[in-house]
Amino acid sequence: MLDMNGMAMQRQDLNDMLAFMAVAQERSFTKAASKLGSSQSTLSHTIKQLEQRLGLRLLTRTTRNVSLTEAGEQLLQTLAPRIEDIEREIEALTAFRDKPSGNVRLTLSDHALDWIVWPKLKPMLKAYPDIRVEFSIENGFRDIVEERFDAGVRLGESLDKDMVAARISPDWRLVAVASPEYLDSHPPLDSPQDLVRHNCINHRQARSGGLYAWEFAKDGRNLRVRVEGQLTFNSSIAMVDAAVAGLGVAYIPESLVIDARARGELVQVLDDWCPFFSGYHLYYPSRRQHSAAFSIVLEALRAAG
Repeated sequence: MLDMNGMAMQRQDLNDMLAFMAVAQERSFTKAASKLGSSQSTLSHTIKQLEQRLGLRLLTRTTRNVSLTEAGEQLLQTLAPRIEDIEREIEALTAFRDKPSGNVRLTLSDHALDWIVWPKLKPMLKAYPDIRVEFSIENGFRDIVEERFDAGVRLGESLDKDMVAARISPDWRLVAVASPEYLDSHPPLDSPQDLVRHNCINHRQARSGGLYAWEFAKDGRNLRVRVEGQLTFNSSIAMVDAAVAGLGVAYIPESLVIDARARGELVQVLDDWCPFFSGYHLYYPSRRQHSAAFSIVLEALRAAG
């Protein structure tokens, strides 16, 4: 049996491990100290004591950053999933409260947020003021397990096999648009191949770093066109403004251009070449127990409308 001193040592070990995990994840003593509500000097002393007890060097410190040693990386990989499991189990207890509370972290694109997620979550957030949602706007894929997200939003055709996927939107498509002034002063656009003679507004993909090749389909024929132009964005919403300003042809989600098209600011071209994609899905790990807050977010996103 452990005596009281042994129990105290175990509690101290756990606190020190949590301190190490904060530094390892933030890669910074300053940021970790702020996160833990501690001073930088106290945190540095705690890590040194932990390293002495283990007889291992866990962190390599320089004047600018902190990196993990091989032992430190292994310890982080051992600790993180276990601590996260404990945190989720504790959050799950909020189901027994009258007003569910907790944090939910989502990774998604600007289009998914603007078109489907934000309109559905606004009423929910007003109804549940103790639920906090963090949105990480990324147009590329993120590893939701490794980066500690609760869920992400992706097209149905690009979901990982070990994830649960819940559809949250209808199918949608990209459409080619330009301002009337631009189209009046440039060659006609009758087929996707004509785009090579136009100033096109490119979209840089976050994951690969490359430019998106515009995808078209008609009568069973698929085309991918690599376009060139003066402007490149990694945000679909910014591309709308550029197209309205007459700076080129943009290939962007149809929902983003409905208003500009109705006002006559944009004209849609190549309509019969623009295919539909599988709708957005909320994806999350199949083996993870979720909090009451996450369940409410999921229910709101799955609702029709």
